[in-house]
Amino acid sequence: MLVYRHRDRRQAEEEVFKMMEWLKLPTHSYVLDLCCGMGRHALTLARTGYRVIGVDLSSELLEEARASDPHGLVNWVEGDMRALPEDTMFKERFDAVINLFTSFGYFEEDHEQLTVLRQIRKALRPGGRFIIDYMNAEYTTNHLIPFSERIVDGTIISETRRIFSGFVMKEIEVRVQGSNNLTRRYSERVKLYSPEKLADMLTSAGLTLDTIYGNYEGQSYDRKQSPRMIMVGHREKGYEP
Repeated sequence: MLVYRHRDRRQAEEEVFKMMEWLKLPTHSYVLDLCCGMGRHALTLARTGYRVIGVDLSSELLEEARASDPHGLVNWVEGDMRALPEDTMFKERFDAVINLFTSFGYFEEDHEQLTVLRQIRKALRPGGRFIIDYMNAEYTTNHLIPFSERIVDGTIISETRRIFSGFVMKEIEVRVQGSNNLTRRYSERVKLYSPEKLADMLTSAGLTLDTIYGNYEGQSYDRKQSPRMIMVGHREKGYEP
């Protein structure tokens, strides 16, 4: 919550409005925010009139999401993106599934990422649409910042980044100013995928890629210049992979 505090609710609102332009969903549609985190986008969607379920593996982030949702606008569910609950709530129910800010590619093996895509397909009704907002591999590789440091509320956040074995690896150190004893360390790892590889994986999962945007301004995707790879597509009707 501290490391990613710069992602604020106003930014989330702007992104949600752009996503709704792309998805063209009527009000009251069912939307699944897969890996919802603290719930910025899920809450904005719910306030706009959509019926939203937010799923995340982190009980701490879901606790923060619930605290931001005193009226219970969103149904918050703790769960693994590779294995959504086996009940009717998650089977062919959703008009749209969104997966934002590179909440994909965490796992070592391709088949695990494919499992996630199949879960998205299972959750979508036939003809339902999806958005997967992912980093652009070539841009990320060429613009990687090896080290950065900033201070937030008296806490020093140091981040070291490298490319290793097809992954972006990031080591995060969080240290209270003036103390060497209050230090926490975390690791993040996200796999680099080309648009062609991701398109193949989507097809294997029974999903169809319609278009790729390079950012939330809606610019067309460019392999070298686009910071993001925002994939918009749909589940085919009647197709079984």
